Amino acid sequence: MPPGESGGLLNLRPFFGTPHPLSIDAPLDPSRICRVLVTKLRHHGDVLLASPVFSALKRHLPDAEIDALIYHDTRDMLSGHPALSQLHLAAKGGALRDEWRLFQTLRERHYDLLIHLTSSPRGAWLARLLKPEMAVAPNHPGKLYRNSFTHLYKNANGRHIVECNLDALRRIGLWPEEADKRLLLVAGDAADKVAENHLSNLGLATGRFILLHPTSRWLFKTWPEEKVAELASQLAEHGYSLLFTSGPDAKEIEMVQRIQARLPFTTASLAGKLSLKELAALIDRARLFIGVDSAPMHMAAAANTPVVVLFGPSGSNLWGPWQVASRVITSEHGCRPCGLDGCGGGKRSDCLDVIPVAHVLKAALELLERPL
Repeated sequence: MPPGESGGLLNLRPFFGTPHPLSIDAPLDPSRICRVLVTKLRHHGDVLLASPVFSALKRHLPDAEIDALIYHDTRDMLSGHPALSQLHLAAKGGALRDEWRLFQTLRERHYDLLIHLTSSPRGAWLARLLKPEMAVAPNHPGKLYRNSFTHLYKNANGRHIVECNLDALRRIGLWPEEADKRLLLVAGDAADKVAENHLSNLGLATGRFILLHPTSRWLFKTWPEEKVAELASQLAEHGYSLLFTSGPDAKEIEMVQRIQARLPFTTASLAGKLSLKELAALIDRARLFIGVDSAPMHMAAAANTPVVVLFGPSGSNLWGPWQVASRVITSEHGCRPCGLDGCGGGKRSDCLDVIPVAHVLKAALELLERPL
């Protein structure tokens, strides 16, 4: 039987030894790197924002096999990435047998370089157990954690998460070029076909509709429903076709339904009916994306679809739309970004509630009036 686990991580302390064959801070020799593992065990948007790391790695190490370890439910964010050799999937709170099987699969790959893009202790375990020649991770307190890696990288305050991820490569001398920094999400042929069928059935044309995604799995990041409805009404009055989408959660679907019920006209909706790849394909075909701080906003940036996004408790300097024509709408609250789940933890954010419809409409019209 495999060893036990603690806190959802394999408890393999008896196997701990010297974590790496090379010394701390040894310079990287690209000729010694045959296989690389990049770990990003976070939510969908976080994983997509790590996609430039793979592009930059492939340019610097064209002959190396580059793998990723992410959670199973975020696989659509990286599957199909042209720089990837293998995509390893972990379950959140997975069974011991599955954890052991995953570890064996990773061990058989014999990685030379591990790039851990979070401060999760799981990266420290992997660095010690897989014993790559080099292992890079964010600078983080804790002797066991710090001593598990050959290189620790630092992040400047207020730096966008894309650049923070790329700092892992800069730390070992792999400097990204501007062309490497684009977000990359491959929808795929199947999703493209579904998107085209949906648009045909709804009477919408590529590049001629606005996609409104007003929901988030965290409802404290959303704008009041009555304001979304008012914005939709005014956009329709300007002659624009609308398409509502949402995630599959019942609360998100019901939110879109309530917004639609406020409208004096019928609007197209695919709320809760799309896979992530299909949503990406539809966003790619939209003229404009309007939403809140959530993964679909980053998907729009990856598709180079112009973005209007409302930010409340979270920081747009860290999480804002990346390298895409955009307008970021916030309030003047001095307490934001607070990072809280609503004011006082009450699941509702004043800094979003007070944003006027007129500000969002103005931003949308500015982007819509840009030359195609």
